[in-house]
Amino acid sequence: MGEEGTSPLLKEEHNPGCPGCAYDRRKNLLRGMPYKEFLYVWMISLTAALPISSLFPFLYFMIRDLNVAKRTEDIGFYAGFVGASFMLGRCLTSTAWGIMADRIGRKPVVVFGIFSVVVFNTLFGLSVSYWMAIATRFLLGALNGLLGPIKAYAIEVCRPEHEALALSLVSTAWGIGLIIGPALGGYLAMPAENFPNVFSPDSLFGRFPYFLPCLCTSAFAAAVLISCIWMPETLHKHKGSENENQSIEGLEAHLIDPEEKVEESGSLNTKKSLFKNWPLMSSIIVYCIFSFHDMAYTEVFSLWAESDKKYGGLSLSSEDVGQVLAVTGASLLVYQLFLYPRINKILGPINSSRIAAILCIPILFAYPYMTYLSEPGLSIILNIASVIKNNLAVSIILKVTIITGTFILQNNAVPQDQRGAANGLSMTGMSFFKAVAPAGAGIVFSWAQKRQHGFFFPGDQMVFFLLNVIELLGFILTFKPFLAVLEQYNRN
Repeated sequence: MGEEGTSPLLKEEHNPGCPGCAYDRRKNLLRGMPYKEFLYVWMISLTAALPISSLFPFLYFMIRDLNVAKRTEDIGFYAGFVGASFMLGRCLTSTAWGIMADRIGRKPVVVFGIFSVVVFNTLFGLSVSYWMAIATRFLLGALNGLLGPIKAYAIEVCRPEHEALALSLVSTAWGIGLIIGPALGGYLAMPAENFPNVFSPDSLFGRFPYFLPCLCTSAFAAAVLISCIWMPETLHKHKGSENENQSIEGLEAHLIDPEEKVEESGSLNTKKSLFKNWPLMSSIIVYCIFSFHDMAYTEVFSLWAESDKKYGGLSLSSEDVGQVLAVTGASLLVYQLFLYPRINKILGPINSSRIAAILCIPILFAYPYMTYLSEPGLSIILNIASVIKNNLAVSIILKVTIITGTFILQNNAVPQDQRGAANGLSMTGMSFFKAVAPAGAGIVFSWAQKRQHGFFFPGDQMVFFLLNVIELLGFILTFKPFLAVLEQYNRN
């Protein structure tokens, strides 16, 4: 019955020569799920995730080998800016890439973004100076406008009943990236040291010890880039310049005088400011806070685990850290797919997020005291703590809770020609917080290592205390009036 009511409308919208209309015709004939398009969503999301997560297991050693830090305690300071440069670049350009995806299409923006991964991720692995590492990471972030358009694409390739699944593929790919990325970075970094029988110190991988994991990521991106030749376009292009300008007008409408808005009330729906959409903006704010915490934790964890025990660290190798992060990522994927849906049915996504935020606090407080443990107890406790902490965090920052609610809200609260801009705005905000997070975490970590005998939370205890403060802030922001919760979540 629903199909009968929608078919005439869809036929009226079909225009020859429009790729969006052509895809809609195919979608209307498809009774099941669009598996091929879902595979594109998954592969492209994984391509976006791998360069972010793969460097953390070896970043501490990379900064050490670049000889930019005068003292061991300063390594965290410089590592933070390398971690921040990618997100800073993405923050500055995400909205522009979203608007461009609304103008010229999803496919051209995605193809260019993947191409930038192939080029600049490879160059990062060949970095011979600190500033080359900063520049290549910044350009990788600035030219990689993948996530905003691919979330809009995920909504557009399927029927409404499959939207949640489509968007969850983005988060699932990110979870898999948390497994593969750190594993690549941890096991393949410094191959001449770890596998001397295979890689000679005089070989390319001996002279560039961090090139191999970057090369593997770039090779995968190159394969995805080739496959995108057959990726269908979904943007409707038959409304001319009026259609192209609406996403920009939506972003700039907050600058228009209120009296002028009254005069333009006839076109209010098409020119509604994204900044005035409080349900959208409030969920983006919560998303940004937890993204800040997640990125700061990721930065701190690797630096803390690889720093010397005399500075409050664990003295682990990049391989050890990669293994911990890979085990954590694998458990995260299992939890996300099998355990969390049952928890969500009982508690609802918002309540489960609040409980998870509270439970994370004592776990983070326990981290600094692991430095007093010895093997094998240290490895066991560290893996358990990392698994529990990240699986609790998944209730906050991944697919089945606030983030998926945010994604669905973003993409359904705006017309198609503003979806790229709305997702770009979300990515801009998140990227800004994720740019500040590693730089701030690196600075605080370096400062904390110099105050091992401080009175108030000495050494690394201060770092984890501040992480808990951010966690608590995110918890508070999940309540009204800060968060305009989706109606279906309110019922839970």
